[in-house]
Amino acid sequence: MDFKIRILDKYIIKKFIGTYFFAILIFIGIVIIFDVSEKIDDFVEKGASLQAIVVQYYANFIPYFMNMFNPLFVFIAVIFFTSKLSSHSEIIAMLAGGVSFKRLLYPYFLSALVIASFSLFLNLFVIPPANKVRLEFTDKYIKDKYINTNRNIHFQLSPGTYVYMESFNSWSNIASRFTLESIEGHTITSKLTAETAVWDTTFQGWRLYNYSIRESRNNAIELQRGKTIDTVINLTALDLNQRDNIVESYNYSELNNLIKTQKMRGDKRVIYSQIEKHTRFALPFSAFILTLMGVSLSSKKRKGGIGMNIGIGLVLSFSYILFLRFSQMFVHAAVLPPWIAIWVPNMLYALIAAFLYRIAPK
Repeated sequence: MDFKIRILDKYIIKKFIGTYFFAILIFIGIVIIFDVSEKIDDFVEKGASLQAIVVQYYANFIPYFMNMFNPLFVFIAVIFFTSKLSSHSEIIAMLAGGVSFKRLLYPYFLSALVIASFSLFLNLFVIPPANKVRLEFTDKYIKDKYINTNRNIHFQLSPGTYVYMESFNSWSNIASRFTLESIEGHTITSKLTAETAVWDTTFQGWRLYNYSIRESRNNAIELQRGKTIDTVINLTALDLNQRDNIVESYNYSELNNLIKTQKMRGDKRVIYSQIEKHTRFALPFSAFILTLMGVSLSSKKRKGGIGMNIGIGLVLSFSYILFLRFSQMFVHAAVLPPWIAIWVPNMLYALIAAFLYRIAPK
């Protein structure tokens, strides 16, 4: 197959990329209008300035939204301009001129490569810092303060070191029934307990009240009691006060470190981090699958015209996005590992794309 980019290839690439960004502009405009109408009361009530709304929220909301609905934009772009080519008999002319259907897909996949690379770049370098600003704005002006309602909190801080809290108050950063244990083999070598533990921002540690320390040394038990004692451990109030979606603001390196820490701690929120990590790669890859589906569906003239193809495209693209979200439930239910669950939609829709390609007019 000839891989040299020709005039026809440039024409298709230009149409594909142009329609893709045009679809983004239209949908972003519509979404922002609805989002403003929904959140305007919160903005006014909590005193958000116009500059903060535009610069901190919507400027950082756009790349997040673009990437979230990237499959929709890709599919609509392919369906729309390919249907126009088909309705004008341009596809028939290309095939009659000696261009094979397989060769016709070449500029489409080049365009998909550009879009997938663009989406991956957003995922790895643009969206995480943008999400950090957007989520801070959301916590300040839209959502109420996060309240940690978990009870019986257990973490492994390092191999052999465990912390327990009966409950944690997010408003006052106070933990009740605090316990810190060091274990070697099957023996507890040290156990620190306190009625309450208060997070102190001045020294970035915990101040314990009414504590007792029980240590095992040389087959003897040493017991110490006191009113207050300070301790610094690998667990902060911020770790306990973070929303699950905070992982969206971590870059790839920080996300890997967080997953490693959460696994070591036995933190059940690690599944959110793993889902975020695999989604950042699975979502861009969908551009290739949906491009093949779109071309295979819209390369033939239909009685319903472009409208019929766009309707089918919207249904399939939304079903992909919904399935991608639904597949995350398999992770939460511990049915599938995160990487398999997140890649299942791509695997399934790849099979659908292969079938549509097989029955597409050649």
